[in-house]
Amino acid sequence: MAYWLFKSEPDTWSWDQQVAKGAAGEEWNGVRNYQARNNMRAMKVGDLGFFYHSNQGKEVVGIVEVSAESHPDSTTDDPRWDCVDIRAVKPLARPVTLEQAKTEPRLADMVLVNNTRLSVQPVTEAEWKVICELGGL
Repeated sequence: MAYWLFKSEPDTWSWDQQVAKGAAGEEWNGVRNYQARNNMRAMKVGDLGFFYHSNQGKEVVGIVEVSAESHPDSTTDDPRWDCVDIRAVKPLARPVTLEQAKTEPRLADMVLVNNTRLSVQPVTEAEWKVICELGGL
């Protein structure tokens, strides 16, 4: 299994909206960055990811699961853009802020800490465990 982080501005798509989609989940569409798209193309059903609120909050708030592998993004006719479907698994007991991540030595190499603009990014197993620990899981 691989681990990921999905970033969304909560006023555009929030954790609560993701949870409301239930087991069916929702497309993670609208991504127009090649690196983020390529990350989604590498995902497999069952991979887990963190749901991160960017701009407002700047914090990991929940865990999601990839429920459908890469397929054409329904928000565009441009064949270059793909997306995956994700479903909410559970919230973190305590959100983990970007500031916490930046001050945690075990997360010094995490993509989130070093490239806060990438909207879909990989997370190592070690980083996954640290964020889960900080989040009370």
